[in-house]
Amino acid sequence: MHRKYKIIAATALLASLSFGAYAQSAAERAIQYRQGVMRAQGWHLGNMAAQVRGDKPYNKDDFARSATFLSQLLQMPWDGYGPGTEAGAPTKAKADIWLDTGKFKSAGDDAGKAAAALAQAAASGNMDQIKVAFGATAKTCKTCHDDFKSK
Repeated sequence: MHRKYKIIAATALLASLSFGAYAQSAAERAIQYRQGVMRAQGWHLGNMAAQVRGDKPYNKDDFARSATFLSQLLQMPWDGYGPGTEAGAPTKAKADIWLDTGKFKSAGDDAGKAAAALAQAAASGNMDQIKVAFGATAKTCKTCHDDFKSK
């Protein structure tokens, strides 16, 4: 009997937490989604940067994993930039994203191509190739942030 009340209490708690998530606006959820994807991108970019700089020992498998994940993650945030997502939750996204969507999409495509090349270089294990590809990827990320993210 005691177990039954625990199950009911747990179900009620989950339902209340789910309701809270649905109470957010669609714009808030989209903004939080894209910010989460960007944080994950930063995590993997930081892991690779530490290895390229020598702040962390190079590990081919770890580096290749981060490069692959970054390549995949760079394809993901676009759903979080739909109409109405320029406001609704704290964001550093510049209005230029919605004013010049072509330029924004092009910058994202460039980053995606660079990250795909980085993943390919990472699989080779050749640090000379990796450094070139990492630099190109980091440059595309920086360019997009310079153009489309408020400081």
